[in-house]
Amino acid sequence: MAFTEVLLIKPVDGLGAEGEQVRVRAGFARNFLLPQGIALPVNRSNTKYVEALKKARDVREARDLEAANGTAAKLAAIKLVFAVKTGEGGKMFGAISTAEISAKLAEHGIEIERKRIHLGQGPVKLLGKHTTSIRLHGSVMVEQEFEVVSENPIEVAAEEAPEAEEREYRDDKGKKARKPRKEKAAKSE
Repeated sequence: MAFTEVLLIKPVDGLGAEGEQVRVRAGFARNFLLPQGIALPVNRSNTKYVEALKKARDVREARDLEAANGTAAKLAAIKLVFAVKTGEGGKMFGAISTAEISAKLAEHGIEIERKRIHLGQGPVKLLGKHTTSIRLHGSVMVEQEFEVVSENPIEVAAEEAPEAEEREYRDDKGKKARKPRKEKAAKSE
C-alpha cells in the first residue's frame, strides 16, 4: 500500500490537529482529505501557511484550556442531586446515565457533551453518593460528586414467614426428601 504525507488544515479526530504533517494512505488523501479541503500536499509553498495555522492553533488551545479551567471552577461550586422514583426496599426504577448528568449540568448553565462524562461501572442504579469524572480538556479532568435520592418515602419490604412449601421435607427414615408432587384433581364427571 502506498502512503503519502499531507499537511492538515483542519483538525481530524484520530489523525491530528491543524498544522500537523501526517502520513496517511494515498487513497485516503486523494479521495477524502484533499477534495474536502481538510489537507494540503506537502511542498515548500504550503510551509508558511502551515506555520500560520500552528500559531492559530496555539492561541485556540490556550483559549480552550482557560475555558476548561473556568468550567472546572463552576463545577466545583455545583451540587447535583437526582430525585428518582423508588419501589419497595428503595430499589430504583431506571438508572442515572451520562445523558441525565449532562442534562442536569445544562440546567445549571454548563454545557458538556455526554461522551466527556465517564461513569466508572456504567449507569448508576443505587441510591446514595456517587462520583463521575468529566474530561473538559486534554489536560483538565474533574471529579464531580452527585447524590441520588428517593422521590418518595422508602417502603421497607415486609419479611415473609416461611411457608409450608419452603420447608424441608423428610422421608420416613428422617433423611432429606424431595418435595411431594401436587396430586392432580380428580376429573369431574
